[in-house]
Amino acid sequence: MKKLSVLATALIVALSINASADPKPDELILPAITQGAQHATASKRITALFTRGHYSEVQLDDELSSRMFDTYLKNLDYYRNVLTKADIDLFEQYRDKFDDGINKGNLGFAFDMFNLTLERRSQRFDYALKLLEKDFDFSVDDAYVYDREDVAWPADQAELNEIWRQRVKFDVLNLKLAGKTDEEAKTVLTKRYRTTQKRLTQTESEDVFQLVMNSFARSIEAHTSYLSPRNADRFQQEMNLSLEGIGAVLRADEDYTVIQSLVPGGPADTTQKLKPKDKIIGVAQDKAEFVDVIGWRLDDVVDLIKGPKGSTVRLQVVGANDIGTSQAKVISIVRDKIRLEDRAAKAEVFQPQLSELDQKIGVISIPGFYNNLAEDVKKLLAELNESKVDGIIVDLRGNGGGSLQEATLLTGLFIDRGPVVQIREGDGKVSVSQDNDGVSYYDGPLTVMVDRYSASASEIFAAAMQDYGRALVVGEQTFGKGTVQQHRGLGRIYDMFDSPLGSVQYTIAKFYRINGGSTQHKGVIPDIPFPSAVDPAEWGESKEEYALPWDSINAAKYDALNDLALLVPALQEKHQARINTEVEFQYLLQDIAEYQQRLDEKTVSLKQTERVAERDKTKAEQLVRVNERLKRFGLPAVTSLDDVPEKLEEIDPFLEEAANITADLKMISRLAKK
Repeated sequence: MKKLSVLATALIVALSINASADPKPDELILPAITQGAQHATASKRITALFTRGHYSEVQLDDELSSRMFDTYLKNLDYYRNVLTKADIDLFEQYRDKFDDGINKGNLGFAFDMFNLTLERRSQRFDYALKLLEKDFDFSVDDAYVYDREDVAWPADQAELNEIWRQRVKFDVLNLKLAGKTDEEAKTVLTKRYRTTQKRLTQTESEDVFQLVMNSFARSIEAHTSYLSPRNADRFQQEMNLSLEGIGAVLRADEDYTVIQSLVPGGPADTTQKLKPKDKIIGVAQDKAEFVDVIGWRLDDVVDLIKGPKGSTVRLQVVGANDIGTSQAKVISIVRDKIRLEDRAAKAEVFQPQLSELDQKIGVISIPGFYNNLAEDVKKLLAELNESKVDGIIVDLRGNGGGSLQEATLLTGLFIDRGPVVQIREGDGKVSVSQDNDGVSYYDGPLTVMVDRYSASASEIFAAAMQDYGRALVVGEQTFGKGTVQQHRGLGRIYDMFDSPLGSVQYTIAKFYRINGGSTQHKGVIPDIPFPSAVDPAEWGESKEEYALPWDSINAAKYDALNDLALLVPALQEKHQARINTEVEFQYLLQDIAEYQQRLDEKTVSLKQTERVAERDKTKAEQLVRVNERLKRFGLPAVTSLDDVPEKLEEIDPFLEEAANITADLKMISRLAKK
């Protein structure tokens, strides 16, 4: 649910990135946004598609209306720092009106709710600007509650003012920690707040309609959504493989633009400096000055980052766990054309750095299930067989899925024939996708490596390998997306609207393993799990409020090739013995423990000495660890984290351990057959 709601917050902070001089607050005139002429028709068409074609049975009733109401409120004010309880009480009159409104295409009340929220948001920035006229005392004990997702709505204006006093003080302190003086920090924030206010005045009818329709869509199911005309065009660009940019999927989280994932092999990925959950706080074109993008809407940040092939964009980025901007780093990226064909599977004979492994282990890295994947992997298998590898790892970490057909064909490379995945449609009809060629292209020891980002087609392949006993699955529990979506445009050739209509994506089927279980929610549970900071119940599909449930159907007819479960206890024992002594895993376990300690923290100190001490302590600990690792590899120590050699960045303890497990699998399998 959070994924949609934080995006909605950014959409409210509206539009243009080419605005003229910053206005003063008293010059602002907020628009009274009304429903567009095309929106009544679009709403009716969306309702018809969802009620007739969705996998779930969609009933337009007060129960769905109430869910829409709650979802829409989250979209309007996710962190509950704009509206008061009195505003919410006023909105309650609309709780049971959403179902009739979308069915008849009459959404005026939802636009009224938005307009009041827009006014309240502008008032908050008026107050923030007044706070900047005074000095803050950073020597006293004080704290900012930055995560208000589950708190009560502010009781009154006084409570709302206190929330914003904390926020503005937090913003000032972050800039001071980044090297700004008090006056410089206030200048930056005055411009930021006024620019944000100006964007409020440029909000358009389509922005509001998108919020309302996505509140409808996501109240039905987690992967159902409405795409505005602008986003629909971007979707088509992606499907046509014609995007030029940095190769990163971005999302909005409150005031920040966050890296959701990187296109493997794309410009951003090859820098080796960007990671999922990093926050982009500034964007610069080549050598130009940085533009502060905190508080910008997602679409505008994307437009600023995109550009022609060969041009350079610089990003100011803070890490996922850096609350504030004091740890900002600058990353230069040369834009390029992003094409799925460039994301081809790759193979290598792995050379471990952490162990004395005397086995030759082949690694096939698959970033996505693109067209012709299976043919590419068939060639890679031939090359690895030629190299006489002792075992193969199929690395699906970070693989969000793709073509169902390719998942079936890839599975067929490792089995002679048989079912791969079952698909059940909304009417209950079940079909089976299977491999029929009677040929396998590799029959040696096989390990499939997954993580929490492995989803959809990745889960189909991993589940099939596990059910057949053909491969050992290692890593983290996967994402848990077991649904199939269809994309449909809303426009008709006879439409005469001045503005175009968007499109929708909605779920039409579910995937099931050949053993009958769904990959929905549960995903694929590894035979040998690796240490993870994330509880599966707090990640992926299980985190979505209205995701379809896990269920099962009858198993398909298939014959398992091996019973690897018999070998798992011995393999697990060897694995545990290694990670108990491997330094890289000890570092990892320390990081996990520290992360879990901070998991429930929702506040950050506003006392400067505490923040400085925390920052310096973190840097010192990181430097000690870096030099311990450098000593281990016979490399000279460094005095700054900026001087860390690339060799350390290349170490992948998870892949190293997967290679050790694959070598163990070969040895134990051989002993079991004697």
